[in-house]
Amino acid sequence: MPYDSRNDLPSQVQENLPEHAQTIYRKAFNNAWEQYDAPEKRRKGADREETAHRVAWAAVKKVYVKDDQGEWVPRNE
Repeated sequence: MPYDSRNDLPSQVQENLPEHAQTIYRKAFNNAWEQYDAPEKRRKGADREETAHRVAWAAVKKVYVKDDQGEWVPRNE
């Protein structure tokens, strides 16, 4: 279930993340989808899709953070 474009992402991602963050999410999800294809590569009980979404959100959070208004903005380095 990899995503071909940002338009294919879940609505929650499209509606809340800036375009660049959506790209990060899509690429991280697709990479994790391939990387964690075998159940033994995932946390016990986690399915492939759940794992890929967790990885994707973690990738976004390395670059973006929610501000006081709840908007995703680039982290200050």
